Amino acid sequence: MESGLSTPVVIRGSGGGKMDLRERMDFHKVPAVSIALIENGRVEWARAYGLVSADGEPPRPATVNTLFQAASVSKPVSALGAMQLVQQGTLALDAPANDHLNAWKIPDNAFTRATPPTLRMLLNHSAGTTVHGYFGYPQGTALPSLLQVLDGAPPADSDPVRVDVQPGTLWRYSGGGFSVVQLMVTEATGQSFGQYMQRAVLGPLGMTHSTFDVDLSPRQRALAATGFSTEGTPVAGGWRRYPESAAAGLWTTPTDLAQVVLEVQRAADGAAGKVLTHASAQQMLRRGMGEYGLGLYVEDLGGRTSFAHSGGTNGFRAQIYGYTHSGKGVAILTNSDNGAALISEILASISAEYDWPEFKVTEKVAVAGDTAINQQIAGTYRLMDTPVVISAEGERLYLQSDLFGAARMELHAQSATAFFTTDQDMVLNATRNAENKVTGFSLVRGASTYAATRTK
Repeated sequence: MESGLSTPVVIRGSGGGKMDLRERMDFHKVPAVSIALIENGRVEWARAYGLVSADGEPPRPATVNTLFQAASVSKPVSALGAMQLVQQGTLALDAPANDHLNAWKIPDNAFTRATPPTLRMLLNHSAGTTVHGYFGYPQGTALPSLLQVLDGAPPADSDPVRVDVQPGTLWRYSGGGFSVVQLMVTEATGQSFGQYMQRAVLGPLGMTHSTFDVDLSPRQRALAATGFSTEGTPVAGGWRRYPESAAAGLWTTPTDLAQVVLEVQRAADGAAGKVLTHASAQQMLRRGMGEYGLGLYVEDLGGRTSFAHSGGTNGFRAQIYGYTHSGKGVAILTNSDNGAALISEILASISAEYDWPEFKVTEKVAVAGDTAINQQIAGTYRLMDTPVVISAEGERLYLQSDLFGAARMELHAQSATAFFTTDQDMVLNATRNAENKVTGFSLVRGASTYAATRTK
């Protein structure tokens, strides 16, 4: 695996071959990566590479016990906790969420009166809730309470969580929705979210190095990786803090995260789970709106189902992936805003080595870029409610969006209207109006197509 990295797409005739992990870490400016590989229903190996300290500090090599922020990979772990309360009858998947809320309720409006949002919708990102993600709070700054987060009240640095479309009619990723879930869990249990998750999920799964606590203990701080920006500079104070625990607050190791993958696999395959019942696993892996089940992206592959989640906080990128009926999977954590690109290359290497059905390397033919066409396409767009910037530099064209990571990706021309990236296997097709002006594009990724509109 260490010497078999590849971008998901290679350009025919480019001479691109397999690459070395450490060289790609240097190329992407990712100081450290930690990996736990699942094979035959168990963690076959766990390895850590690189350094987790900043320049000027004593060098700290990454180990398999180094703590990383899991970012949005917190969501499937949080979903396990919510589903356990559903199993106990404490929460209901399809009752109005406000029936389970007391100190704060989802504000009533025409959308919620037409269709009250439910826990199922919140876990599926189809409740119509706002707030895509959270920014985190620097060390030494005031932290908002969960109620302040939900209302966007100071010192919260995010917008209020509201419903602005009819629930059940649109899939839209919403960290805000998971903050509502967090409140549902804490009010149902009478415990802090961290306390409940430790008792109900982390403890039973043997995730001994993991915590949802916003502030780390001295022992945990000594194990925590420093996060790094796209440019390779350390995050001030080492990392930001995320009181939006259910959406983004988990600190963990890949070996611990692998236990979540194994739990879903066990329960989905009908064996006794430590947290989930078979019925709960089936609910989580049943695709609702979007490509999402409950807390997980899911894909039906015929004889098996893949389930996954990625995540990014300030200075960290994370990924879990697993398959039912196969005992295969992985958890990967990095301490860089550039980590997603490296993770993609690692997945290609793992796929080749362990015979995964996905992440096979694709070869594509590129044509010479056209400066005039590139200038016509360059601009600002909106895709899945997230900004996308396409910039032109002569015959070269680049795309940047937080949907795909902090770093920009080069777009290679297939034709005058179609472009692809090597960083991810997706194709961008420019759309034009009657005056031949570029008004947007469609992004084709796997079996799904997403429309983007030009904003500038």
